[in-house]
Amino acid sequence: MMQEIILASGSPRRRELLEMAGVPFSVITADVDESLPEGIDPVEAVQLLAGKKAAAIQKEAKLILAADTVVALDGEIFGKPSDTEDAKRILRTLSGKIHQVHTGVCLREGNREKRFCVTAQVEFYPLTEEAISRYVDSGEPMDKAGAYGIQGKGALLIRRIEGDYYTIVGLPIARVVRELENWNRC
Repeated sequence: MMQEIILASGSPRRRELLEMAGVPFSVITADVDESLPEGIDPVEAVQLLAGKKAAAIQKEAKLILAADTVVALDGEIFGKPSDTEDAKRILRTLSGKIHQVHTGVCLREGNREKRFCVTAQVEFYPLTEEAISRYVDSGEPMDKAGAYGIQGKGALLIRRIEGDYYTIVGLPIARVVRELENWNRC
């Protein structure tokens, strides 16, 4: 039986994935400054943000799971859009291109911590202005890294993916479960 963890995220998608995997958990959302140092590598960025979230809700007796996801293209990081115009700008930038989705994960219990990142490649179809406006008007892109959700209408933007689908959703659940299973063996 896996020990109960604290999920440091308000993401309904992360909750659904943990429930699907049968991981017992409770939720405490972490309120952290998500600003990043200029020029930081996207893989370092998601691990840094996941670590900040875990540290923000540190409880000595509980294992904390925190995660963060960013979309990156040519080293530029795309988090959640600030408004509808920003969402349209992001989608125009990703249109017809292959980008990376990085999900950083931090497991933390007391002084012990493990961070890792899983990356997937996503290729978008070329998008018309009309398609971008229609998708942004749906409201779906506003709370998602890279201004799209693969598990929703955003799936219609995607030509192909390479890698772990659930990394794109926001939590590489197969890797997370293996890391949790190994946590108490170390």
